[in-house]
Amino acid sequence: MNAPYPFSALVGQDDLKLSLLLNAVSPEVGGVLVRGEKGTAKSTAVRALASLLPPIEVVAGCPYSCDPDGPNPDCPAGPHPADAPRETRPVRLVELPVGASTDRLAGTLDLERALLKGEKTFEPGLLAAAHRGILYVDEVNLLSDHLVDLLLDVAAMGVNHVEREGVSLKHPSRFILVGTMNPEEGELRPQLLDRFGLSVESSGALSADERVEVVRRRLHYEADPAEFAAKFSAADRELAGAVSASQNRLSATHVSDDVLYKVSNLCAGLGVDGMRGDLVTAKAARSLAAWEGRDRVGVDDVRRAAPLALAHRRRRNPFEQPGVDPEEIESALSEPEDPDPPDGGSGGPPESGDEPGGDAPEGGGSGGQPGQPSAESPGGAQSSYSASESFRPERLEVPEKGRGGPLGRRSRSISEEGQPVSDREPRGEARDIAVGATLRAAAPHQRERGRSGAGLIVREGDLQEKVREGREGNLILFVVDASGSMAARSRMSAVKGAALSLLTDAYQRRDRIALISFRADAAETLLPPTSSVDLAAPRLEELPTGGRTPLAAGLERAAEIIFRERLQDRERRPMVVLLTDGRSTSGPDPAGAAERLRAAGVASVVVDTEGGNVRLGLAREIAGHLGARCIRLEELQADSLVEIVERRRVA
Repeated sequence: MNAPYPFSALVGQDDLKLSLLLNAVSPEVGGVLVRGEKGTAKSTAVRALASLLPPIEVVAGCPYSCDPDGPNPDCPAGPHPADAPRETRPVRLVELPVGASTDRLAGTLDLERALLKGEKTFEPGLLAAAHRGILYVDEVNLLSDHLVDLLLDVAAMGVNHVEREGVSLKHPSRFILVGTMNPEEGELRPQLLDRFGLSVESSGALSADERVEVVRRRLHYEADPAEFAAKFSAADRELAGAVSASQNRLSATHVSDDVLYKVSNLCAGLGVDGMRGDLVTAKAARSLAAWEGRDRVGVDDVRRAAPLALAHRRRRNPFEQPGVDPEEIESALSEPEDPDPPDGGSGGPPESGDEPGGDAPEGGGSGGQPGQPSAESPGGAQSSYSASESFRPERLEVPEKGRGGPLGRRSRSISEEGQPVSDREPRGEARDIAVGATLRAAAPHQRERGRSGAGLIVREGDLQEKVREGREGNLILFVVDASGSMAARSRMSAVKGAALSLLTDAYQRRDRIALISFRADAAETLLPPTSSVDLAAPRLEELPTGGRTPLAAGLERAAEIIFRERLQDRERRPMVVLLTDGRSTSGPDPAGAAERLRAAGVASVVVDTEGGNVRLGLAREIAGHLGARCIRLEELQADSLVEIVERRRVA
């Protein structure tokens, strides 16, 4: 096995290295999320971190890494006597594969012992191996939901509680959680994002000299890993010694109340939800002071720690990149402390309408979203989402189960990595054994098989396999009516707002999406199918309007894209989201195109954008031809939800 790439040999990436070192000094900082494009040394840096951590003492042979000076009295491998033998070993770096099962992560019944000896013994998983070490998840944004849910529970409680296959136990699991991801492949679920103490952008924008040095060192490492590691061994030993000294210094590093007030004012001013941002900023600043040999935390420590601790926690739109403006940090930290502010003086951002002069910033009305342009005035040739109109994401789902991959969140699917929901006889070779069901199937036949002793005689015909159900992403095609009839009634800004809310839903559920508009005499593909959903937002804002309404052309273009995508990926199921008033003033009758989509098994949703007191109901007719659910635009507007619920209740 090759020697790991030395930490001290990394070129550039100062923020990345600092974030990892702060966690090495104080694991209470809470781990680090490394975001960056491919080829920026994310994984290399994380794997090199473990060699800098001081070795730990554990109870010899304990798979749960119990501390011999304070062993877990309820350890599944214990109880350990006071004089239990101990051993010193390096800190483990445990890697969690994206496609791992729940059993592999949390642990499960020892299959071999259960089947051969009839013993109910627990086989520890990765969470046990990572205790008092590092749990590393590469491509963490592609992690399946069932693994994310489990990680959230364990990260919050520090305990892994297992209840499955007749096994009931719990064991400590505290670790430094480190994740790497490429934002082009989708964003991270907000609940898991908040569990990372720090976040850092790993950039490949190095100078020419730095790029040459990176290549030179990499070529040397690949040619002779041992010689390359030896070249930097002294520097790595020096770093490891500094980490150990900083850990010893940490408990004596003091954070004054003045600094804590600075941290709280900063978090409130940046609109950071909850208290975790305050805690992590204070802990990271203290770790930084200890790392640099100081026994008191200063404002400059907060200034340097805050971007790492708060960039991923401040409120932002789904399509807005994370980050904190240094000027905002400087402004908040330069304000005088007010340990006892008057009522209403929270130090947070002003309430709506409290801006000087009473005017909202351009493009950002009350309840709106930063960075969105305002709606056009009636009669304009182009319009955008109005920030003054609020829409809720509509939860759309393909009704039938599919067999797509598990890396999505929208529709139900039968998959190998989902949660077990039942069991069945194997269809071919049994791969995913349902232990409990297998034992139950074998139990009635033990007498006739001549069983003796504690063992259980299991035959091939007894084997049962698990049926797992997960969630898969879909291909969502947004087909938007951009004709003159839409703009003439000033409905286009509302339509764009509704489309943006539906895009938000697709963004959260890891769908591939495509954007199609139709107007004049043809349909246009504004965005081919892509996993980078945030590319659709600017295309939607720039959507031109005007001309006749070739509704059939829009549906036919959607069918063409679906046909091409099915040649590449037959398992990903398509869904058409049609935003239209149902009018068709150009081209053939859209009913035929709609019927063909329905016959092809394409799930559809129609958002009826027709306004006014007198409605023709044409969009509902199109929905009938598509076999689709029809939603009125008003039903997506947050301020009208109460009226809609009340109207349905009375009806």
